[in-house]
Amino acid sequence: MTTGWEAAVEAQIRSAQERGEFDNLPGAGKPIPGRDMPYDEGWWIRSFMEREQIPSDLLLPTPLQLRRRIEQLPAELRDLPTEEAVRSYVAALNTEVVAWLRTPTGPRMVVRPVNVEEAVRRWRADRERNTPVVTAPEQQRATPARPRRRWWRR
Repeated sequence: MTTGWEAAVEAQIRSAQERGEFDNLPGAGKPIPGRDMPYDEGWWIRSFMEREQIPSDLLLPTPLQLRRRIEQLPAELRDLPTEEAVRSYVAALNTEVVAWLRTPTGPRMVVRPVNVEEAVRRWRADRERNTPVVTAPEQQRATPARPRRRWWRR
């Protein structure tokens, strides 16, 4: 026996089927994804993260996120154009680390601020290593030759 609101819902579904509103829906006739897999309580968050392309690092607690960012710092700094940009990036990261150290949440882990001078030194070394060395003949070809001034233009 159905109650009044259940009967109303069933009537709306039946009328929508008759109008054809459920025809040609995406996924119609396809098996339900993950039906043969064992039950996982976090299936919905995993599918949401895949669908929205959200990195899984966001699920980590704050100290682990900070440690991972510190580990990936050389790769992050490599693309920055100037020393000033490197210093500001490291300063922003250190601000986050200090804020966490003042009010730690999550698991207790050792997270230390990054030495700015050490980061800049590494950045310079990476830039020098990746910069192509130009020899003297190539330098001369690379710079356009200035046209010779004629005697009547002097």
